[in-house]
Amino acid sequence: MTTTPQATGLTIMVIDDSSTIRRSAEIFLSQAGYGVVLAEDGFDALAKIIDHHPALIFCDILMPRLDGYQTCALIKKSAKFHATPVLMLSSKDGLFDRARGAMVGSAAYLTKPFSKDSLLAAVREHAGQRPS
Repeated sequence: MTTTPQATGLTIMVIDDSSTIRRSAEIFLSQAGYGVVLAEDGFDALAKIIDHHPALIFCDILMPRLDGYQTCALIKKSAKFHATPVLMLSSKDGLFDRARGAMVGSAAYLTKPFSKDSLLAAVREHAGQRPS
């Protein structure tokens, strides 16, 4: 599902194999005025990123087929999207997971379950990194 940008004009992509996480993020972000693009996994995200040009991407780590680390690395290798901030989402909060995320180019790490406030704070902090 995709919602259209409202007040902010920014589009945020959420990649997660959990429909509950995708739906929660969509509600929080759309209520704050962001456009939202949802993807079920890395392959789905890579197909949608070209059409929607998100300003920021939240990416789950543990997904089937193409995990979050691989998805982030592929996005960061793209000349068109290398500057787009990718924030990793995970239920794990270990130092190794954070370090591995940083190694593939993620801008930050958000632990699930996230609150509306923590999600929106991450968007405010990182959405400004993208060049116009």
